[in-house]
Amino acid sequence: MNRNDRQKKILEIINSKEIETQEELMNALKQEGYETTQATVSRDIRQLGLRKISAGIGRFYVAGKAAHSVSPSTNIQSYKNVLESGVLSVETAGNLVVIKTVSGMAMAVGAAVDNLTIEGVVGCIAGDDTVFVAVRDSRAASSVSAEIRGN
Repeated sequence: MNRNDRQKKILEIINSKEIETQEELMNALKQEGYETTQATVSRDIRQLGLRKISAGIGRFYVAGKAAHSVSPSTNIQSYKNVLESGVLSVETAGNLVVIKTVSGMAMAVGAAVDNLTIEGVVGCIAGDDTVFVAVRDSRAASSVSAEIRGN
């Protein structure tokens, strides 16, 4: 079973049921006869351009037009929800804003900051529980901080 077959199966799976995690996707693939690793599933998700959207009480993988069919206001609220649930603290340090997150949430928080297009943000670098946000200048750092905090 090659990569193309596996990726086609992934698309079939996410179009037929709600998949919230890579582990759920791995288990669904296993039920279909595809033994794979988490790293392979993660790479397939990136290559297929899958995204998670909020729907009802969960966040599920979607592909193609479905990933873009959510209204911009829904996306903005989803990003704000990520900040609200994932951020533990926000500190400024010169032209950097340092965000401490719940363990494992830094990449999601960084993506939310990038996608909210906050005035003054140049970009983010995320680890496991810390995000460094580069800000245009130190004056903008406090307003960026406040916006990330939701103030």
